[in-house]
Amino acid sequence: MPIRTVLFDLDGTLLDHFAAIHRSHCHVRRHFGLPEVTRDEVMRAVGGGLPEALAKILGPTHRHLLDQAVVVYRSYWDATMLDDAVLFPGALELLAALRGADVRLAVFTNKHGSSARQVCSHLGLDPFLAGVLGASDTPWLKPDPAFTAHALALFNTTAAETVLVGDSPWDVLAAGRGDLAACYAVTTGTHTAAELIEVGARADRVFPDCHALAPVLLDAVNKS
Repeated sequence: MPIRTVLFDLDGTLLDHFAAIHRSHCHVRRHFGLPEVTRDEVMRAVGGGLPEALAKILGPTHRHLLDQAVVVYRSYWDATMLDDAVLFPGALELLAALRGADVRLAVFTNKHGSSARQVCSHLGLDPFLAGVLGASDTPWLKPDPAFTAHALALFNTTAAETVLVGDSPWDVLAAGRGDLAACYAVTTGTHTAAELIEVGARADRVFPDCHALAPVLLDAVNKS
């Protein structure tokens, strides 16, 4: 079937928001009198939604602080999240080229939905997008197939004509469990190429960045 829709993950795929995310996790740790964490530790923790990331950052010794930590994080995040939010090189050009090929585009993310919509608007992505679906918009997160099915219904498309682009095993698993046409992954985010093609979370193709992805994805769209 022709490819009519591309679902994009946000953090690590289109958006480099890791400086703001790292700063917010450090704020939480300082709030509870704990030493700050490194950017690498944060990169390894994110992807499965904020509570999961905070649980990893706090560690088992301080896991009892999780509910309070979510509140502290969100308050600080809401005030500072647009600082240091930048698109990866080639991301805007890729979106523009796909829209020019009459492909429906949407953001499908485990980032908090309201935050994802705010940062997409801030970076001027709204004209390219049919919508933005994120955490707390539904009861689900990637890779739950119910979340993928909801995205397909919301954006009026089918699994057979939809490709997912992401940077993590959650994205690859979401595509597989949702029976999507393909999953293309980039290594600009939280995982290496080896991690993205391991058994159980195998991307169809892995690219170093949006620049490398663009000609392959556009060729697939134009041939479909």
